[in-house]
Parts: sequence; structure tokens; C-alpha cells
Amino acid sequence: LERFCGLLMEHFAGDFPTWLSPEQIRVLPLSDDHIPYARAVLSQIRQSGIRASLDESSEKLGAKIRRSELEKIPHMFIIGNREQAEQTVTLRSRKNKSLEGSYDLARVIGLIGEEIRERRLS
Repeated sequence: LERFCGLLMEHFAGDFPTWLSPEQIRVLPLSDDHIPYARAVLSQIRQSGIRASLDESSEKLGAKIRRSELEKIPHMFIIGNREQAEQTVTLRSRKNKSLEGSYDLARVIGLIGEEIRERRLS
């Protein structure tokens, strides 16, 4: 089992597909003012069975995105004033740039959930 896991990590170079990634979504609030809505978003994501976390650090958004990219998190939900007012999220994806944009939370959770269920590699 250890050799298989090593082979799998080497094959993907740590950049696992969404369904295999230990953390599938990271929620990135723009500022501390957006953390309460970000926590509500995180709660809904986890209720759907998707592995996610919240970056509550006080760093700038660019630094949060860079850290998520370096940690090879497949999807990032960015939350700012507009998203909070409209009850949406802005999706940033490492591999599937066609998915990027602003979405209703239920819809984007459904899209990522479908990607996980189908075990897509791209």
C-alpha cells in the first residue's frame, strides 16, 4: 500500500485531481469583515461532503491565493463585498479555468460535487 501511495504521489507530482485531493476547496475571505459569511459558506460546503478549509489569516488576498496554489488546492472560493451582498462566491480553479467566475453557492457546490462523483482527472 505504501508503494502504491508513493507511486500515485509521484505520478501526480502532488497535484491530485479534485476527488483525490486531501483538501478540495479553500475559502478565501478578502478581509476580516467577510469571515462570518465565509464561515457560513464553509459550513455549507462541508455539509455536502466536500473537504474544505477557511484561510482566516490577515494577509492580502494575493498571498492567500499564492499559498493555496503552492499547496495545490484544486479550487478556491473568493469572498468579498459583492459576493457577501449577493450571497455568491467567486470560483478560482487550478486546472479548469473554464469554471472560473461568480456562482450561486448551491450551484458551484453541485458542479464540484459532480466532478468529485465522476472522478474526473482534468
